[in-house]
Amino acid sequence: MARKISILIVDDEESVRDSLHNWFIEDGFRVESAENAKKALTILESDQFDIILADIKMPGMDGLEMLRRIKMLKPEAIVIIMTAFATVDTAVKALKDGAYDYVTKPFDPDDLTHLIRNATKQISLEAENETLKKVVSLENVEDLIGNSEAMKAMLREVESVAQTNSSVIITGESGTGKELVARAIHANSPRKFFPFVSVHCGALTESLLESELFGHEKGAFTGAMYNRKGRFEMADNGSIFLDEIATISTKMQVELLRVLESKTFIRVGGNKEISSDFRVICATNKDLKNMVEQGTFREDLFYRLNVVNIHIPPLRDRITDIPLLVDYFVKKYCMSMNKQPATVDPAAMKRLQEFNYPGNVRELENMIERAIVVGDGKRITLRDLPLEKTIVNNSVESLDDFERAFILQILNKYNWNISRTAKALKVDRVTLYNKIRKYDLKPADQ
Repeated sequence: MARKISILIVDDEESVRDSLHNWFIEDGFRVESAENAKKALTILESDQFDIILADIKMPGMDGLEMLRRIKMLKPEAIVIIMTAFATVDTAVKALKDGAYDYVTKPFDPDDLTHLIRNATKQISLEAENETLKKVVSLENVEDLIGNSEAMKAMLREVESVAQTNSSVIITGESGTGKELVARAIHANSPRKFFPFVSVHCGALTESLLESELFGHEKGAFTGAMYNRKGRFEMADNGSIFLDEIATISTKMQVELLRVLESKTFIRVGGNKEISSDFRVICATNKDLKNMVEQGTFREDLFYRLNVVNIHIPPLRDRITDIPLLVDYFVKKYCMSMNKQPATVDPAAMKRLQEFNYPGNVRELENMIERAIVVGDGKRITLRDLPLEKTIVNNSVESLDDFERAFILQILNKYNWNISRTAKALKVDRVTLYNKIRKYDLKPADQ
């Protein structure tokens, strides 16, 4: 149910106050009145009003002085000046000082009704816009949790870059929340009411990625039964997020560079040039600069993408955020599973803060979800956490060593069933195959 619009009437004539009061009450407004500016300002100290109707000529403080004081306290207030002595100078002065409009006495009912209706529409529109802003922010940055200096610095960068149209590369280890940061940039940008389109480059072959990005025409290849828009076309006026950008082929790097420079492209199998106004945000857990030096990533594309770089710190570098994250995930999964919020045993929390987290926030979330599932629902203890089952021997000296050992452990656990292992690790099959090739992993019998 919509709230009532409130009006404060300020006039030294009782007959004017009473007639306007009754008039607006009949129209469904909440109405209060004051016989002078001083009393009106006292009322405004303890109550909020959407519209203030103020007479310009009153004993003591006049309407223009009251207008200036109201605007100092509440710049967005809608103040309408009433006067029986309307002149051009008076009107100009009132409007310069921030009045929404002015009306002359005696009132024309139609004019006053029209004026109040327009003011009400403006109030409703501003309230709707404010609600939309809050919804967007809550939906897109709620998982970016942390009070550590590293997180605060990163969030300041997000806030700053969001207002620009510059290309952004988000770097960080797997599981740090790169897509969440991309969504936060989009949600706080002028493009926020247009699409945010996400593409996982590492999960697609070269030909599939080309069709996914640029779209295709009917008959372009076997199985192309209809025309299909590409992701660049879908992202018009919005943002496109290219995850795992380091995995794209040399050919795709050339095509992507051309699209970024011209903001035009041709669908696979087509001949018509299509324009799209998009902002590109990329993410990678690789060192692109090192890849440029090795010749595996184009230097011109790197500089086109890397206008702004935002690095997400790994979870082990912000352990003070772990209790906040744990609390958030406990509430999230207790609510989704229809359980009462659980508490976390101090010993379990201490162990959670000591863990290395090769999978970062994603791994912590997975642990908490599992603990809610297997625990008694009232208290998370050490036995509910899989931490002690993670094997790290003396040969593990780097993050790559740790990741290799961890992936091999999960592969062996599921007897090298790729689908089950990928699901357990919360990655896609292509990413898992890439990791197996990277670390030259093989089953024990080979």
